[in-house]
Amino acid sequence: MLSALVNKTEKFHKLSRHLHKSAVKVITGNQLEDTVTSSFASFIDGIRPEHLSDVVRHRSKRMILDNIGVGLVGSTTHVFKIVVKYCQVNTHNFPFFTWGQKGLKLSPTLAAYANGVAVHSMDFDDTWHPATHPSGAVLPAILALSQMLSHDRRVSGDDLLTAFNVGIEIQGRLMSFSSEAKNIPKKFHPPSVVGTMGSAAASAKLLSLDKDQCTHALAIAASLAGAPMANAATLAKPLHIGNATRLGLEAAILAANGMETNSLILDDVPGCSGFSAFYGDYQPKALSSPGNQYEFLLETQDIAFKSFPAHLGMHWIADASVSVRNRFEEQYGSFDPSAIQTIVLRIPVSKYINRPFPDSEHQARHSFQFNACTALLDGEVNIKSFHEDKMFRKEIHNLLSKVVVEHPQDNEANFDKMYGEVALLLKNGDVIIGKCDTFYGHWRKPLSRESLLKKFMSNAGDILQKDQIQGVIQMVENLESISDSSQLPLLLQ
Repeated sequence: MLSALVNKTEKFHKLSRHLHKSAVKVITGNQLEDTVTSSFASFIDGIRPEHLSDVVRHRSKRMILDNIGVGLVGSTTHVFKIVVKYCQVNTHNFPFFTWGQKGLKLSPTLAAYANGVAVHSMDFDDTWHPATHPSGAVLPAILALSQMLSHDRRVSGDDLLTAFNVGIEIQGRLMSFSSEAKNIPKKFHPPSVVGTMGSAAASAKLLSLDKDQCTHALAIAASLAGAPMANAATLAKPLHIGNATRLGLEAAILAANGMETNSLILDDVPGCSGFSAFYGDYQPKALSSPGNQYEFLLETQDIAFKSFPAHLGMHWIADASVSVRNRFEEQYGSFDPSAIQTIVLRIPVSKYINRPFPDSEHQARHSFQFNACTALLDGEVNIKSFHEDKMFRKEIHNLLSKVVVEHPQDNEANFDKMYGEVALLLKNGDVIIGKCDTFYGHWRKPLSRESLLKKFMSNAGDILQKDQIQGVIQMVENLESISDSSQLPLLLQ
């Protein structure tokens, strides 16, 4: 049992006395100052459930419920089945459950890995700004950990919610230190970097690691982080989330068992490339103490939830396309694709989501052209839009052949500033234009409770029974009253 490797929680603090005491202070003149890394470790160690405001609790519980839903529907995908085969070969009979797979039990880290892959297997999970998928890198790790720790102690719903918010906050703070992070990524997939750090932080919190151990967990995670953007729009992309949640959990476990690291991993130290290796303009700042009226980033900015499983940028262009289709119908009575001469898409410059003729479902999820044409033809984009029988229709190919892409200078590759615009140039000379500045589900236009529940029930409907679905909803919405959060994964079978 892996819990024997980690030992009981009571032993973690005894173990910490034997850890190497790396320097966590730097000297400036005659004054000692806390380092950035030390402040992050202090935050993880010091945060308590009472520090979470009602707004943070409400928003994070919505994230948890949505993440479970997309993970459940993701457990039906081809990439998930590939990963499960791998995990089964490399595990023994552990009692840690995989979402949506009745009877399938894996080790805690492999359960986190498989569930993380499921979450991102359709690119259906939540998105934040600066751009990353925050929940999927954290939730699978702490749910697996809650089960692991249940052999020694119960992890309350309040503790789980606190750890989750630690993982989200650490990701947001690290990305806020770089202006590069605000734009659609070019070099690496952000959740593979900050997600790994968030998973480590959340896991460290749930394991009750002390300040020094939290420092080491973050530094170990930094050594395990990163995935190139070249694998976007392929079967491998979901592995980025799976690895983030798994490796962050492993980093915290290694730190609990005495793994030593560089205690300035988050500081911008000349000649010592730590976390700054990921961002050329990295300018870190120390976190304030959670006891001094700390304000979580989730307090000031909500999360974007997707209405269909594709790259977030697709939601602007899909909404714009539906708008154009509606205007066409208002003007001519019904939508007639044959009346279109040219389809002009005005979108930001971003090569990996500019795919004129996608030939796989993963490429289609990253294609402005495909999502625009699907929304025009069908009046919506949904899960079935990416099935082969829908993707390779002659009608879709005909519309794709009419697409012309333009990149207006004012349309930035930035999820907070971009827009999608679709112009139909008709054969009769008419021009119809639709534009979307903020799609429904964006943090500026959040989903209603009804819309979020509808999405969750749709995603979970083919996997769970009705009583299970209601049980999950009730448990997540009332996490503070749950004494044993390890019961939540049991409902996902």
